Amino acid sequence: MRISARASRIEPFYVMEVAKAASALAREVADSARPMIFLNIGEPDFTAPPQVQGAATRSIARGATQYTQATGLEALRERISGWYATRFGVDVPARRIVVTAGASAALQLACLALIDDGDEILMPDPSYPCNRHFVSAASGTAVLVPTRAAERFQLSANQVQAAWTPRTRGVLLASPSNPTGTSIDPAELQRIHSVVQAHGGITLVDEIYLGLSHDPAFGQTALALDDQVISINSFSKYFNMTGWRLGWLVVPEALVPVIERLAQNLFICPSTVAQHAALACFEPDTLAEYERRRAEFKARRDFFIPALNAIGLAVPVTPDGAFYAWADCTAACEKLGVKDSWEFAFEVMRRAHVAVTPGRDFGTADTNRFVRFSTASSMDHLHEAADRLGALLR
Repeated sequence: MRISARASRIEPFYVMEVAKAASALAREVADSARPMIFLNIGEPDFTAPPQVQGAATRSIARGATQYTQATGLEALRERISGWYATRFGVDVPARRIVVTAGASAALQLACLALIDDGDEILMPDPSYPCNRHFVSAASGTAVLVPTRAAERFQLSANQVQAAWTPRTRGVLLASPSNPTGTSIDPAELQRIHSVVQAHGGITLVDEIYLGLSHDPAFGQTALALDDQVISINSFSKYFNMTGWRLGWLVVPEALVPVIERLAQNLFICPSTVAQHAALACFEPDTLAEYERRRAEFKARRDFFIPALNAIGLAVPVTPDGAFYAWADCTAACEKLGVKDSWEFAFEVMRRAHVAVTPGRDFGTADTNRFVRFSTASSMDHLHEAADRLGALLR
């Protein structure tokens, strides 16, 4: 069978390949004194709060399960608009919000609407692998620009200007970022957007971890810049609804009919039950619970980053958001006699029963030196993982 060139361009998602190996080993050691601790997948250990679960049950009971309009329930678009106003002090009209089947659908819709064959999109290296594959699936090319700890592993306006060519269509940024958990300085983001606008390009910002910001210096939505920024967001991370597959997209008003037309044909609409459930996310009691959980994520970060540094897994930039630690394992590889983070991840999995993600998924700029830890697991698991890693590396 002939496979399309488009499909052939998509690399394996190595995070999931490692996860399969970790799950297989976990079954073997399930009854041992040291069952597997999973710090590899970026999924909150919290699930949807009771209010959200109850809203889903009620929508099913009353038969509110049929198609919605492709852009989503009007009431949900209004709730999201209100959240931007109260949480960030930014006016985002509901008419510019399109509810999608997860942030993945939002990224696909944005790329299909804006990228033509041969267009290039600038992205930081390291960055979330699926983002560059969305560009590739739209017949564009993701151009990875190496970043350093000094720039918080984020692009700068100078880098964007230097990398821009006649084929460049725009930038796809993430703030906070996966895998580093770092955000773009708001002033630098303004400068980047100005460069992009001067070239007539597009600024796409993946903000799915925006609700999980821990530093007042960051945590502001890119939508505060102007109405030409395109923001991708999700109910998965801050709202703890990963398997519900619900997200949204904020676009310039003129782009809404284009996105709607694509969404009608590709997805019909997002999950109706998930949309009705998500209405409950914005109730005061539910938001208070999300803020309590955000504080817990911060406490986990505040424990685990120093613990990693103390055992020789240096985290060069303290994450200001999300729930990741991007750790340099060079010294640890030398101790264990392995050559890179890929081998390190499997060695740690085998000997310490701790699953982590090697850096190869996230780019090519020294990513073989780094591993990504997810701190979305419980504090007990993080303490135990730190003890096991410390014992192994000592």
